[in-house]
Amino acid sequence: MDVTPILAQLNDAQREAVTSAAEPVLVVAGAGSGKTRVLVHRMAWLIEVESVSPMGILAVTFTNKAAAEMRLRTEALLDMPVANLWVGTFHGLAHRLLRRHWQEAGLAHSFQILDSEDQQRLIRRMLKNLNLDESNWVPQEIQWFINQQKDDGVRPEHLDDRNDNNRRQLIRFYHIYQETCERSGLVDFAELLLRAHELWLKNPELLAQYQRRFHHLLIDEFQDTNTVQYAWLRVLAGETGIPFAVGDDDQSIYRWRGARAENMQRLQKDFAGIRVIKLEQNYRSTANILNAANAIIARNNERLGKNLWTDGIEGDPIRVYNAYNERDEAEFVVAKIQDWVERGHARSEAAVLYRSNAQSRVFEEAMVQ
Repeated sequence: MDVTPILAQLNDAQREAVTSAAEPVLVVAGAGSGKTRVLVHRMAWLIEVESVSPMGILAVTFTNKAAAEMRLRTEALLDMPVANLWVGTFHGLAHRLLRRHWQEAGLAHSFQILDSEDQQRLIRRMLKNLNLDESNWVPQEIQWFINQQKDDGVRPEHLDDRNDNNRRQLIRFYHIYQETCERSGLVDFAELLLRAHELWLKNPELLAQYQRRFHHLLIDEFQDTNTVQYAWLRVLAGETGIPFAVGDDDQSIYRWRGARAENMQRLQKDFAGIRVIKLEQNYRSTANILNAANAIIARNNERLGKNLWTDGIEGDPIRVYNAYNERDEAEFVVAKIQDWVERGHARSEAAVLYRSNAQSRVFEEAMVQ
């Protein structure tokens, strides 16, 4: 069998990951190291070389765009359709499961999905029915509390109010909100994941059916998984499932929405002897940028550890401008962009990054002037 199409474009570390044996693998993939390529080529390797049925593979990503890209690239690499391959986001796969097994999940046959705005409207209606003022009980804060508990896999009846009156009321809201959803056949995004996890726990025969089917579990952006997502995967893997997780704890930026980078360490504990492969060659940045990034992130003592490198150019040195104030900062940035354009470059090739949307105004004003 000619495996050249699958392996030819891979470096040594990528090839090691793609061709790894049927055992749990954690790929610590640095920024710009080709992690999507590794996932796609791993699926192709399993199907083409290891003769794994596409029906036996479950691949999880965090965006619909990434899922579609993964499917298209896998089909292009294999030169064949893989319609039976389950590739999708956590929410998408959970939704698919719950539609198939709505009765076992305790849902209405035609349950409806609530998006974030729908959820807020329902909470506002709940507050109105309780004769409570939104200025005292902010709908967005109630929404955040409810979603946080669901992301952690906790139902209202299992929460402790900790002798805190505010928390006690939030738990009450969670109870009322969930009862309303149950009566109305409504499911919010966080509920999709929690309900899918409970589907496994409450239906062992159904769980066993899917465990027999999905032997290979491929997970992208593993550092962004939250508590209930990890629990869902862990239960599905059971004793025979083979996880192939790709992530980078250095790129964990979604803790505010429940992500747990420590799930990467937890995976190593739950699957003793898991093989760890590091992708450290970067194809995106210059050596100067990588050296600076390595030096800064090295101060994090809790990281798994890796050192990004490139065989590309050293690149321009990194420059730091210590502005007097935000106006001075904006004028400096605009001047740099003007100089860039005067040297024949396009404005579309320039980008301005800032920490919060509130900081954009001063840059916009400077550019207009």
